[in-house]
Amino acid sequence: MWPVIPAKAGIHFDLMSLESRFRAQVARIALSFGRREQAISQYQRALDADPNDPAPARSLGFLHAAAGDAERGIGYLNRALALAPDHAPTHFNVGFIHHQRNDVESAIAAFERAVALDPRIDRAWYGLGMAYRTLGRPAESARALERAAKLQPMNDIAWYELGMAWYALKRYDKVQEVIEHLNGFEPKQTMRLVRDTPEREAALARDRSA
Repeated sequence: MWPVIPAKAGIHFDLMSLESRFRAQVARIALSFGRREQAISQYQRALDADPNDPAPARSLGFLHAAAGDAERGIGYLNRALALAPDHAPTHFNVGFIHHQRNDVESAIAAFERAVALDPRIDRAWYGLGMAYRTLGRPAESARALERAAKLQPMNDIAWYELGMAWYALKRYDKVQEVIEHLNGFEPKQTMRLVRDTPEREAALARDRSA
């Protein structure tokens, strides 16, 4: 599981009306106190006050998705993308929701768009790798997970999944590299990967004796 990227404030003072700025600020304060419904109400009022600003729509999409209302979340995020189509974190959020709904092809399209716009979003690479794995495409999965792991060298989950992708491709040498890296900071995940790749040691032994 990977987290949805929370929407940043991103207030454009030349676009948003005073009313919209005020409502967005009230929403952020409400969120700081854990008052989600009040925050949703205030972000909606902010969006109503300035329908051309994508920031409140992003926030509404994130909040509805986090509350389990994927349909409404996607709707607001798509509205935000219609206003600002090159916002990479929003594409990631769309991909995350699609993947949660088992719409894997749509998830891949959104994740691909996110990393094309900003290759530094490790969570989008991770999501892309997991989506490709769901479709039984380990080569593409390994490619994406390798990018995620290199962006986050201490992310043991990404490294474990990368090891499993290499294992599916019978690249036991690559699995061994992942094990050695993991062992440097997360022994429990290392042992899990060792346990889940039983053919690796025998295959490497055969290669050494050949």
